[in-house]
Amino acid sequence: MTIDKIQATVNTRANVYFDGKCVSHSIELPDGTKKSVGVILPSTLKFNTGAPEVMELVDGECRVRLAGSETWATYAGGQSFDVPANSSFDIETTKTLHYVCHFA
Repeated sequence: MTIDKIQATVNTRANVYFDGKCVSHSIELPDGTKKSVGVILPSTLKFNTGAPEVMELVDGECRVRLAGSETWATYAGGQSFDVPANSSFDIETTKTLHYVCHFA
C-alpha cells in the first residue's frame, strides 16, 4: 500500500517498544490527524491506549483480546479493530504484522 502525494510530517526516529518487537514511525497530517505505521514481530504483547485507536492491519494476522474480554478475536491484513480510549489490548502474532494505527 502506498500513499500518493499527501503532505505529512514523519518522525524519522523510530518508536521501539518491547525490546524491538514493535517498531513504528509517527505521522501527522496537515489537519492534525495522527497515525503510526509499523510492524509487530512474532510475540504476545499488551498495549495501553490513551486516545481511541483504530488498528488497520496491512499484512499478516493476529489474535486480539480487548480489555475486559475473555475471548480472543482473529484479524488479518485488510481488516481493522477499534480500541477505546484509556484501555488496553493484548495482541498475539506468529508472523510479522504490518499495521497503521489511526488515533482519534
